[in-house]
Amino acid sequence: MSNKDLFIERRDQGDFAVRRANAERASAVAPTQAKAIAEARRLEPDATILVERVRYTTAGKPDKWRKP
Repeated sequence: MSNKDLFIERRDQGDFAVRRANAERASAVAPTQAKAIAEARRLEPDATILVERVRYTTAGKPDKWRKP
């Protein structure tokens, strides 16, 4: 993980937070995953963005991270 990594994760409220690694607070909050990804790209255009998987698929479980 580098300082430019941004993580998109679903919050208990149902919206999505944009966070840096080990951050206590979100850098941004958006109502949808797509809007959170767009906000992360706006905040840090060169960042590696990783999205929390929110459902079970053949490729993984909700606890896995993927690139958008």
